[in-house]
Amino acid sequence: MAMQTTSDNASGEPMMEINTTPLIDVMLVLLIMFIITIPIQTHAVKLDLPVAQQNPPPQVIDPVKNTVVISANGDILWNGQPVSQPQLRSYLDTTQQMNPIPELHLQPDATARYELVDEVLAITKKAHVQKMGFVGNEYYTAVF
Repeated sequence: MAMQTTSDNASGEPMMEINTTPLIDVMLVLLIMFIITIPIQTHAVKLDLPVAQQNPPPQVIDPVKNTVVISANGDILWNGQPVSQPQLRSYLDTTQQMNPIPELHLQPDATARYELVDEVLAITKKAHVQKMGFVGNEYYTAVF
């Protein structure tokens, strides 16, 4: 608590000012007690989230030949189904472990971006594809 060491009042008269330090201490203690006793507010929003499938769908790999189509809008299609580049790499790795190794037919669209075609060719090279051929080269004569 606060203590006054000097006094302007030498005659010993009582002080007429209120010491507010104890009042502030009591108010801070009460504030901390109210903060501690307030229940935690939890807000819950109920959502029906999709459940992950336990068994992924089987891969669509033909044991004889597989076709990779690169469309003009930048899609990569594996046997007619759109795939991403990592999926393409996993499909190619799977085909190279099969016996006999199936053929890979690469069919880029004549207006497809060369950069995407080059990336697909790099993926096939990294996967060590042994049997690969280009299909649909006759469509390039109409473009040029």
